[in-house]
Amino acid sequence: MKRFLAAERALRTAAPHALLDATRSVLVEQYGAEETELFMADYSLTVLQPVSVLPHTLEPVPVHNATVGRAFGSQKPYQEQRPEGRTRLHLPVSVRGDRLGVLSVTLPDAAAREWESELAEVADVLGHEVLVAERDTDLYLQTRRKDRLTLAAEMQWQLLPGRSCSRPEYDLGAQLEPAYAIFGDNFDWSATADRLTLYVTNGMGEGIEASLLTNLAINALRNARRAGISIADQAALADQAVYAHYRGRCYLSVLMFDFDLATGHASVVDAGSPQLLRLRSGTVERVTFDAQLPLGMFEETDYVAQDFHVEPGDRLVFVSDGVHGVASPKGETYGDAALARAIHSTRLLPAAEVPRAILRELTGHRGEAMADDDALVVCLDWRGRPSAG
Repeated sequence: MKRFLAAERALRTAAPHALLDATRSVLVEQYGAEETELFMADYSLTVLQPVSVLPHTLEPVPVHNATVGRAFGSQKPYQEQRPEGRTRLHLPVSVRGDRLGVLSVTLPDAAAREWESELAEVADVLGHEVLVAERDTDLYLQTRRKDRLTLAAEMQWQLLPGRSCSRPEYDLGAQLEPAYAIFGDNFDWSATADRLTLYVTNGMGEGIEASLLTNLAINALRNARRAGISIADQAALADQAVYAHYRGRCYLSVLMFDFDLATGHASVVDAGSPQLLRLRSGTVERVTFDAQLPLGMFEETDYVAQDFHVEPGDRLVFVSDGVHGVASPKGETYGDAALARAIHSTRLLPAAEVPRAILRELTGHRGEAMADDDALVVCLDWRGRPSAG
């Protein structure tokens, strides 16, 4: 315990840009570590980028076919045997289910077995400190980039709450493509002790204009949500904000949910094109709601919330029109049938892995053609709250 407390203190007092140096020093001093590397997941979730030196001097590691990637995908420590009685521990670096990367530490075999659980806790502390440090340094945001982001994509990624989240009642995962050139699609979530609010948005337009529209709408929704008003009134206030600025020239589609964590009951506002598919008891079905006007299309639109119920074991998959409307080289749209097959084939994956897996299948359907629209997938696995009894 003294070793862990010393490591925790070293990370909490390190300068934002020096977290990896502090980690290396304290792991050598307290655990006898011989090598330490921090890998950060890139925006497309295809590679893990080494933090060590900028610009990058080490090769990125593929997420899906490397030993480092096993720890990232499973979110469990993974031991890799090395020559001469050495073990390389790969430890997931995550914050409340949001997967950031992997901390790799080389130790003598006996030390790796003895201290694996403690070092996993050190990796958790490092994840929290990285998120805090990002307020004061660009180092870790730069590390996540294997390519340059467009300005519109920069604005969109900064708007997101994270890409995955876990609580006893649910797991959430989301991904946007093309990761380095997204326009207007977006997602947002927020939870309290008793409720989960989730927005899935499908922006209009391209480039900076699409990003500006989405930024205005998301911040208007957040402003209304943080004022404590109902989800229908959140939509109405955001609608007024978008219309006041664009006067109907631009508007934004959004699917909004407000879940009661204790019961699974939800209020829903469907204002546009994002779609929902539900996997329940092995069967995939599309869930439809009463369609209402997108935000900002007309002045002073009234919105009405619908009732919805989710049951323990349900998987909800939300997609933008850049997913269900994508055409193959022969002109065949992806559609509900292909989406249902993709959801069923990924049923054993955790929620955080599902969006990327579905988007890979979408790329295969589209073929070599470049995407001409954003593609957004959000996956919600609902466990529900255990009863008091």
